[in-house]
Amino acid sequence: MSEHADHFADITIARFVERLASPEPIPGGGSASAIAASLSAALLTMVARLSTGRPKYADYAATHGRAEAAGAAARGRFLDLADQDATAYATFAAAMKLPRETSEELEARAGALRRAAREAAIVPMEILRGCRSLAEEIEAMAGRSNINAASDITVAALLVDAAAHGAASNVLVNLPSVKDEGFESSMTADLMLHLKAIEDLAAHAREVVASGRLRDPEAT
Repeated sequence: MSEHADHFADITIARFVERLASPEPIPGGGSASAIAASLSAALLTMVARLSTGRPKYADYAATHGRAEAAGAAARGRFLDLADQDATAYATFAAAMKLPRETSEELEARAGALRRAAREAAIVPMEILRGCRSLAEEIEAMAGRSNINAASDITVAALLVDAAAHGAASNVLVNLPSVKDEGFESSMTADLMLHLKAIEDLAAHAREVVASGRLRDPEAT
């Protein structure tokens, strides 16, 4: 974390936005992406709770129960990842400031930068993986929840898609500094698979909501 030791989960929205708008680089896009994913997860949980116990949607009870639990777990996980992303970038920024006068200092700095860059790529990749799991739950809920909260599923889908793209951009910007072609190639391939899946899931969720129709219950 930057100027304070608190967690993003413990500060107000106004304070987070104020810190995001400051000239300090932390928090940045990675943490903002994780927060967006947490908001998406919260909307999923809300829709599940607005659907549970309503006779009209009783056939979807299993979907609602799973979505509520998944959303609750995901929103806390994403808040933790927002902190981790800030910490990872702070470590990278500190490595950038290491002395580089002697050959020993240059070597030590280069090693520190590679290690920090690896972690700065790994954390947003975890955000991206979490977004895929969340997108799967959102897609499953589309057309199987309280119709009066359908637009909230659309917003959840848009947020998780945006969060995924934001996280992916943070992975890609850090990979070259790792100086490990195998790691970079593997991470990039994994990233593209997750991102395409999230895009498709989010788009389908929006299409289902736009249709205004309920779907069949999930297969058991």
